[in-house]
Formats: sequence, C-alpha cells, structure tokens
Amino acid sequence: MKTKITLLFLLIAFAATSQNFNTQRMDSLFTLIENHDKGMGSVSIFHEGEEVYQRTIGYASVEENIPATAETKYRAGSVSKIYTATVIMGLIEEKQLSLDDKLADFYPDIKNAEKITIEHLLQHRSGIFNFTSAKNYQEWLDQEVTHEQLLDTIRSKGTVFEPGEKMEYSNSNYVLLTYIAERVTGKNFSQLLADHIFEPCKLTNTEFGNKIEPEKNEAYSYARLSKWSKDTETHMTVPSGAGAIVATPTEINRFLTCLFSGKLVREETVEQMMTMKDNYGYGMFRVPFHEKRAFGHTGGIDGFRASAFYFPQEKVAVTYLGNGVDMPVNDILIGVLSIYFGSEGYQLPEFSEPMEVSEEILKQYTGTYSSDALPLKLTISVKENTLIGQGTGQPSFPLEPFEEHKFKYDAAGLKIEFLPEKDKMILKQMGQTYELTKEQEQ
Repeated sequence: MKTKITLLFLLIAFAATSQNFNTQRMDSLFTLIENHDKGMGSVSIFHEGEEVYQRTIGYASVEENIPATAETKYRAGSVSKIYTATVIMGLIEEKQLSLDDKLADFYPDIKNAEKITIEHLLQHRSGIFNFTSAKNYQEWLDQEVTHEQLLDTIRSKGTVFEPGEKMEYSNSNYVLLTYIAERVTGKNFSQLLADHIFEPCKLTNTEFGNKIEPEKNEAYSYARLSKWSKDTETHMTVPSGAGAIVATPTEINRFLTCLFSGKLVREETVEQMMTMKDNYGYGMFRVPFHEKRAFGHTGGIDGFRASAFYFPQEKVAVTYLGNGVDMPVNDILIGVLSIYFGSEGYQLPEFSEPMEVSEEILKQYTGTYSSDALPLKLTISVKENTLIGQGTGQPSFPLEPFEEHKFKYDAAGLKIEFLPEKDKMILKQMGQTYELTKEQEQ
C-alpha cells in the first residue's frame, strides 16, 4: 500500500518501434532475473488492447512448490487506487456524488471534515494522517478490522496539514472514499467494482481480495533472506479500496485499456483523472519515459510490489506484479520499457555472486540505532544468516553485504556503512546521509 517509489527512467536513445520489439531479449531479461533468483513475479504488455508479451517467473507458493503461471493472481497494493478513483468518478457521473461534496456529509467527526472535499481525498490533499504510518501498524495489519475500528484509528490520528495546502500521500483518503461509495449506494465495494469495472471489462481473474489461497491461483509474498521467506499477510479489511485489488498483470492491463479508451467513464472524465496537481491526479500519477508519458500507479503490500502504467499516445499498457523482490522493480521496468520501445543503449543486468559474511561478524552490527535528524529508529538483527533492518513501525527488510562493513537494500536505494568500533552507522538514501548511534542497553 505504501507507494512512494518514483520511476526514474534512464535517458537513452530509441532505435526501433514497439510493434517489432525483440521478444528474445525480453525473455533474456526475465531468464537472468529468474536464474539468479533476483525476483518472482509476472509481466504483461498490451498494445492497442491486445497482449503482445507475457512472462511469469518464480512460485505462487515456495513451500508447496507451486509454480506461478500467467493465471496466478497477485496483490496489487496501491494500484487499487486507480480502480477506486474510477468507481468514484462513475458515481459522480451518475450524480450520486460530486467532487465538492464534503467529508462532513458522511463522517463529520473527522477533524476538518467540513473543509475536506471528495476531490481532496482523490488527490491526497485532505491532510488526514496516513494510518499505515502509525507506529503500531505492524502489530495489527494482519487482523480483521471493521469499518468503525478503522474510522476510530483515522479519527484519533487527526490531520497533519490544512485541506488543499499540499499533496501528501495517505492511504486513509482511499479507505474513506471506499466507505463513502458504499454509503451512497448501499452496496459493498466488491459489488461496486464488479458493476463499474469487472463486468464492463470482462475481468474474470480480478477480485477484491480475501485470504490468500494458492489452490485458487493466488500467490503468497516473500522476502529475500538466505532464501525466500514468506512475508506477512495483511488482512484485506485493512487496505480496502486503498490496496485490496488482487489480479493478474494481463487483467490490470485490460482494465487500464478500458479506462483510457473511455469505456468505463467518459473521455472528459479520464482527462480529469489525468490532470496533475503536485504530480498526482485522481488515483494516478504521471511518469516520464524519455519524451513519452505514462499514467498509473505503483503498489507495495507485504512482500508484493506492483507497477501498472498506460501510455495514452502509444496505446501501450505495462504491468509488473511481483511477489518476491531482490532486484528493484524500477530497474525491471526500465529494462522492460527499454527493450519494448527499442533502446540501443540498454544493457541487460549483470549479477555478481553475493558476498558471504559469517553470522558471528553480522552479530556485531545488531542493536537499535537512532539520530536526532531522523523521526524513527532503525533496529538491526540477524535472521537466517542475513542482516535485517527495521524502522520504527515499518516492515523489516534484508541487507545485502557488498564491502566490508557495508550493506545495501537496492529496492529502497538504501546503503549502510557500520562503524562497529564507534557503535555508529552511516545511512545513505535518496542523496541524504545520516549518522546514527547505537543505543546502549539499559
């Protein structure tokens, strides 16, 4: 659900057209990823409404030795927000809602409800605290919650800025939109999705998620430690319309094609959804790939990672859904789009053998580190001979050694250098450098 990854595409020249892209080279990319155990997942590419490429690697269930196939469904995380925004815009076209309706019409006891509009919620401009950022979120994400329980959590956290002041991503916005849609129609959200999207697009392999069942072609998600280790399983009453879609990449591309072709809401409504304010529209953001522009969303829930984008000018939809990530999804998408659009400058990735560090050495880094410059603490532990990092209230992540005392987590662009003799670490991420000190045990 947490979706703050920006697609940063390399500036390289195009040499071919998408209509005759090199499928063998695309196969080589995913064979490399699979052979080096750098990821598990599925990709689909559509052009003018037809699937022109599909490839799946890895397992739906590692423990049960169930290989993933083109029919395997993955949790799509915040890609769900495009679906929710589409349902809301459909209700607006039906005049059951308007962009100017106030949150106070539905939930007047939420702070600033009389100032917050449906449009503020759609564009993440409400100022409502993001409930998935709560310090105790990891403690209850796998538990069933009622609407009222989650509303109580949202109410209790209040707001962090005045409505309309700026854009700040908050899953609370899309949970509220889900509940509002249910209230104005008297239908549960899964039925609204069926009415507004699944049936018009003839989607038979997409659903509003429930408990994962591999025997029904649903994938578990995994974290990469010394081997693939099953990740948490968020209860789908928690993300709701902010992150509960389960689908295949093929069917997400079919949905995107339907949406951008004006088959779900009017073309002028789609244009509204694509209109950016602080680079966020209604349930989607815009990303560049050289001179091309795509609209869509990324997603992350438990060990699942997703990217789903549509290029209106080229009529191309690209979706990657992963249930195990060691190579950053952004790097995978760079490769997919570079090969599809025919970039001469793109080189297939080269993977080095992982550096081995003994558990005895790893244990010298363990402890809780903090800095006045950071709002959270970072706890370092060892599991299955792998160094694990975990920020306060955040999911844990594996750290891969690459030099003496140096570790990285490529999926988040994070690098850490430990200074064990000083009980310190140097953390680098997104151009920022922080020095953290190990807290002494009491």
